[in-house]
Amino acid sequence: DNAENMYFFSELALTLNEPEERVAPTDSRLRPDQRLMESGRWDEANVEKQRLEEKQRAVRRRREAEAVEALEEGKDYEGYLPLWFERKVDAVTGELICVYKGGYW
Repeated sequence: DNAENMYFFSELALTLNEPEERVAPTDSRLRPDQRLMESGRWDEANVEKQRLEEKQRAVRRRREAEAVEALEEGKDYEGYLPLWFERKVDAVTGELICVYKGGYW
């Protein structure tokens, strides 16, 4: 019913972005811009998306500045460390891999 107004998507396709309980804290459906978009508030969604992207850029610029400062002072700079993964060398291939540390849920 009403498929012509829903871009002829199937019922499954229309419900894929519906919020669910007990999902990962990083699930994209929890993003505020995604929720605004899903409710048809496009202008607000775009503003929120721009805000989030600029926040990420600011963090990256700060990390880069800290790395330069540490280098100039002759100090080690560890940089960003993932919360749930750690880098290790694969014993078989010798390649650098990311291994889950636990604690996500």
